[in-house]
Amino acid sequence: MHIKPEIRILGIDDSALIDPNVIIIGAFMRGGEQLDGVLRSHVTKDGMDATESIIRMVKGSKNYGQIRVIMLDGVTYAGFNPVDIKKLYDETGIAVIVYMRSCPDFDKIRLALMHLSEKEERWEIIQRAGRIYRIDGENPVFIQLCGIDKEKAIQIVRMTSTHANIPEPLRLAHLIATGVVLGESTGKA
Repeated sequence: MHIKPEIRILGIDDSALIDPNVIIIGAFMRGGEQLDGVLRSHVTKDGMDATESIIRMVKGSKNYGQIRVIMLDGVTYAGFNPVDIKKLYDETGIAVIVYMRSCPDFDKIRLALMHLSEKEERWEIIQRAGRIYRIDGENPVFIQLCGIDKEKAIQIVRMTSTHANIPEPLRLAHLIATGVVLGESTGKA
């Protein structure tokens, strides 16, 4: 994959957990500069439907053929609703980058999963996301990936982090998601 400055990226983030059906928003962007569209779907709080919901949202988009990278804000949505990034890549054919501000504490995650149904399946999906890579900088961040090599993923994260330490597709998805649900954008992406 050749990385062009206007590479089409879909950043996906969830909204506040105030309802069992949590809105997720996809911000479809050209690189880190231009918003070209917004997608919406729902996932169940602490459910097991995030992967399928995201696949349907992506494949149902009129922009499906243009999306080159899907960026996720972490590997779980709506609490502990895990996204199987390998299945997401296999079903869509689109590279996946999971972005994280801090390295996950797997001991705490494992403990939290003990209170949910299908805890072993959730844990397997989280583990399937694979190796975590650190991107050094003023504020180090972490990524997991599927369907793209580490160097290209790092290049995309840096190229799209134009106004903050977070890639613009994820930052905008977060702002839109919280604004829609809460009436005003809040918090950090």
